[in-house]
Amino acid sequence: MRRWLACALFLSIPTSSLAAMQLKGWIEWVQKVEMRVLESGVVEEVAVATGQRVKQGELLLRMDQREAKANRLEMRARVARAKIGTEKARRELERTQELFDRGLIAAEELKDAELKGAAADADEQAAKAAEAAAEVALERTELRAPFDGVVVARNAWRGEVVYKTLQQEPLLVVAPDDKLLARALVTAEVLRLYRPGQAARVSVLGQAREARVYSLGVEAVRVELQGAVYPLDVIFERHPNELLRPSEAVQILLP
Repeated sequence: MRRWLACALFLSIPTSSLAAMQLKGWIEWVQKVEMRVLESGVVEEVAVATGQRVKQGELLLRMDQREAKANRLEMRARVARAKIGTEKARRELERTQELFDRGLIAAEELKDAELKGAAADADEQAAKAAEAAAEVALERTELRAPFDGVVVARNAWRGEVVYKTLQQEPLLVVAPDDKLLARALVTAEVLRLYRPGQAARVSVLGQAREARVYSLGVEAVRVELQGAVYPLDVIFERHPNELLRPSEAVQILLP
């Protein structure tokens, strides 16, 4: 590693202010999303494998849903009962209003009917809120792809018992792969020459393609005899149907 790093640092020193700088680097994901379930349960299905490409919204993992579905049914029944109560209270209020307008009952009775109607409406709203919470709980029994990408890691299997407070490893890790990073290690002097957004080029699988400076490291990766070294990242697009993986070697060309 020291020998390679020394070579990378040597290449990062331009021969002149006009010469293109060539850096040896490697591929990294732009980001990775670690996915865990929010409730304890038993894994019912894992629909993907490591390395599989997925579309946004595609099912990745499903927990046992029987309890969540039963709770949703119960909340729906509660909403139905609450609607009946609201309708009954509305009709009683209409009859009471009619009697009050004819002078047959006191204002206190009308007020009582109005309060019963307000209470029935509040019960219906509470039931609807509980139904919405049950829907959310059911949705949380599934993990779906947050974007188009690739499954980087799979740490879950059918029948496995998962506790929401004991998930030391994510069940799944997904990364977008439409864009990738090319990373090189350079000195602070080299970092000062560039700014995020500047044009660059990356040579991948023998083909050069357009790229741009994505980020400049602010903390040293390590300190070598040549001095502290920092990551410099450029971002480039992956071609359709192109299979690229992190740690593959690339060359970065900077103006």
